Amino acid sequence: QVRLVESGGGLVQAGGSLTLSCAASGNIFSINTMGWYRQAPGKQRELVATIISGGPTGYADSVKGRFAISRDNAKNTVYLQMNNLKPEDTAVYYCNAQISRTATSTWSSYWGQGTQVTVSS
Repeated sequence: QVRLVESGGGLVQAGGSLTLSCAASGNIFSINTMGWYRQAPGKQRELVATIISGGPTGYADSVKGRFAISRDNAKNTVYLQMNNLKPEDTAVYYCNAQISRTATSTWSSYWGQGTQVTVSS
């Protein structure tokens, strides 16, 4: 069993900041890419940011310069620092991780349950 648990969501005023955390636990051998996605009401889930095991990161254009993704490999945890938040950032934010459970298994994709971020104007 593998479990991803997110925390850190909430209500914030425009221009404010929040930090999301996502901890992976369970039968884990290795984690490759970790990332954050979000889904606003009536919209499709979209990629926000990713970080590969060795450190390279990627961001959606809409969050570049405002969000920063990082990870602590020792804790199997990924973070999303969100600054200068805008009302259009309001969404449920989901953590994703590509995890192998043994030395010989392939990567499988796992998702957290989501955490709500609401930005008021």
